[in-house]
Amino acid sequence: MKQLKILGFKLSLDDFGTGFSSLNYLKQFPIDILKIDRSFIMGMHESTVDQSIVRSIINVANNLKLSVVAKGEELSNI
Repeated sequence: MKQLKILGFKLSLDDFGTGFSSLNYLKQFPIDILKIDRSFIMGMHESTVDQSIVRSIINVANNLKLSVVAKGEELSNI
């Protein structure tokens, strides 16, 4: 992964907050981007818990100087 970064690649951690996506990965790997799992984004309009989780992930990313991507509905028929 470090060699890929030297070549200019950016590394992202997909589906952050679910499954095997662990906070420990932020220490172990040279991550550039956190992709917040779609389940949190889609539930934000009706769940203060999802809002708090998304806000917390954004705060962690900002503190670690990482970019953040919010995954949502995929575009279709394009």
